[in-house]
Amino acid sequence: MKYSELVDSGATPTEIQGFLTDSESVSVTLRMPRSLRDSAKEAASLSGMSLASYVKMCLIDRLSGADRK
Repeated sequence: MKYSELVDSGATPTEIQGFLTDSESVSVTLRMPRSLRDSAKEAASLSGMSLASYVKMCLIDRLSGADRK
């Protein structure tokens, strides 16, 4: 099943989060301005997590609709 099919089927945010996190890990290369990276690293550190964990959390929140409360 694809993400778009899951959303179209009316899945709950919890079901979408499960779909997004229950898969194999892949490597991703992302280019961004240094100031954005440094700011994201600082925000992650203030939240007690790594930059990678912070980015994953932000993506999962955005894709599952959890940030639209």
